[in-house]
Amino acid sequence: MAIYKYGNYLIQRQDAIFDQVSHPATTTPASGVYRCEGCGISAVSTKGHPLPPQNHHQHTSQQGAIRWRLVVMSTHA
Repeated sequence: MAIYKYGNYLIQRQDAIFDQVSHPATTTPASGVYRCEGCGISAVSTKGHPLPPQNHHQHTSQQGAIRWRLVVMSTHA
């Protein structure tokens, strides 16, 4: 889970990119913090690079496959 202290540094946006769920090792759609849908662990990935691979961490059968969702997008000029 992503954690922050100062909420004034974050902006909420209703962007469809936050609804997209991506598979391990696929191309990162936007730079930022990603959350595993199965277990809640977070990882940072940069746009254009691969998301963390399947062997990044292990899941139980109840957690299902590793699936990444963008939770905090990084912006830069």
